[in-house]
Amino acid sequence: MNEFLNMGGYAIYVWPCYGLTAFCLIGLVVSARVSLRRARLNALQRIKSLELKNAPKA
Repeated sequence: MNEFLNMGGYAIYVWPCYGLTAFCLIGLVVSARVSLRRARLNALQRIKSLELKNAPKA
């Protein structure tokens, strides 16, 4: 197990790459979820705006 973690002497290069990759992937997932939430809110606002504009006048 210790030899695996040491990566044959290259652990100082390998593990930071794994960490950076994980950080980037997590960042992309968070960014996509925030973007989706904003798009949904924008769509709901547009729908409400159109419904108010096209509502029959009493």
